[in-house]
Amino acid sequence: MEHNFDRKAEDFGNIIALEHTNLAVTNQRLAIIFYITGMGFTRDPYLTTGVINMWVNIGRSQVHMPTLGTQTIRGHTGLVVPNLKSLAERLELVRSELEGTKFDFSTGKDRVDVICPWGNEYRVYAPSPQFGPIRLGMPYVEFNVPAGTAVGIGRFYRNLFEAPTVIEESKGTKAARVSVGYYQDLVFRETDESLPAYDGHHIQIYLNNFSRPYERFREHNLISMETGQYEYRTIDIIDPENGNKLYELEHEIRSMSHPLFGRPFINRNPDESNRNYVPGYGDVPWAQPYSE
Repeated sequence: MEHNFDRKAEDFGNIIALEHTNLAVTNQRLAIIFYITGMGFTRDPYLTTGVINMWVNIGRSQVHMPTLGTQTIRGHTGLVVPNLKSLAERLELVRSELEGTKFDFSTGKDRVDVICPWGNEYRVYAPSPQFGPIRLGMPYVEFNVPAGTAVGIGRFYRNLFEAPTVIEESKGTKAARVSVGYYQDLVFRETDESLPAYDGHHIQIYLNNFSRPYERFREHNLISMETGQYEYRTIDIIDPENGNKLYELEHEIRSMSHPLFGRPFINRNPDESNRNYVPGYGDVPWAQPYSE
């Protein structure tokens, strides 16, 4: 039977989901104003509901914000939201309350660039074919890395994690793009600029095969924490060909048997309020077919 389907487009690597980034903050009130009121995301109503940490739902992903100081990703995070116009209006409304912080935002043709009160950069897009079915979510995190490291970083994820990785080149600059889920990537883009010291922020991923990468990390002495039966951590990114350290980024690595895997995340519709409430429109689906 004849068909025109690209079956390889549906293949997954061993990393099957990027669930959260973890970025310490100094003030939960400011975090609520920015992430909940301004960005329009949803605080997880079930876990870490106190005043020392907050988990914020963004489709099927999260940002975790313990009150432990300031952590910033050396790069930016890509997000998708259903409505950029509403986002810009909400951010303008919270500008005065975030005065004196690093908060800022600007609108462009196809995205809104946002800086959180602690300096983390977000590039926020509307749903499009580029992001598949995602209407609300975290399709990628991009890290700035030293010049000459992208190829080695690509080998690290391909050889140790068994993650599909491609090396991209544009205007003489290389980047390693690592598939970490359905329409989710980690991007490591080379820069000649000096980078700040690593401050301990981390990402959390789920693996299909949990044990093979673990054994490889042990062989290279890369296990930084034995968290429990369902989780371990690693920080140093090395070139597996020579063992040279290329970058630092803590990975919280979980198995698919982890009790939190697949836990449903509630996502509210931030455009609905008590003034315009209509029954049945309080939730935002994380995905649906894209249409022009």
